[in-house]
Amino acid sequence: MSYSSSQQQTMDSIIARYPRKRSSIMPLLHFAQSIDGYITNDAIELIAKKLELEAAEVSAVSTFYTQYKRKPVGEYHVGVCTNTLCAVMGGDAIFAGLKEHLGVENDGVTADGKVSLEHIECNAACDYAPVVMANWEFYDNQTVQSAKDLVDSMRAGKPKPPTRGPNELHNWKETSAVLAGLNDGHANEGVQAGEPSLLGLKISKKGAQG
Repeated sequence: MSYSSSQQQTMDSIIARYPRKRSSIMPLLHFAQSIDGYITNDAIELIAKKLELEAAEVSAVSTFYTQYKRKPVGEYHVGVCTNTLCAVMGGDAIFAGLKEHLGVENDGVTADGKVSLEHIECNAACDYAPVVMANWEFYDNQTVQSAKDLVDSMRAGKPKPPTRGPNELHNWKETSAVLAGLNDGHANEGVQAGEPSLLGLKISKKGAQG
């Protein structure tokens, strides 16, 4: 796919934010995903040209970080944490239940293209275990049934809102644009740090006062 002049201007504006051009490689890859839905060979070649790098250098970054996808994913990309605490609290059962419910395996995409599924590592949200993420937004304290209800809402075109963060779930391409640094106006919506996250701070303050 060739990039339009306005899309290339956006890429140039991203590059201009950084004192060294190569420092913009990651937001540029996110921007490419916001256009194509995944990282294409054409995107790698264009980014390499703009940053005066070898295509292999750009490709290496795109394959090292799991947030970049080298093949199409769903409109809503669902990740189930299967690290220790989430697994113990039910993450493994949730992942198995979603695979069966959606009829896909790890890294699979539903036939309608709405939902893709992967097991992911720790999201630094252990206080809300088990955690499911959709397009990198949090869905806390999940169960097998709530996770099934979540993906069903996505396939129906009415995704449930995240537990924390924005008031509505944006699709994969829209989220990729935000990760590229493009402001969508939703940064200050919703709960940022909930009660479980703040409990330790409250206890420490109480101890200091006592």
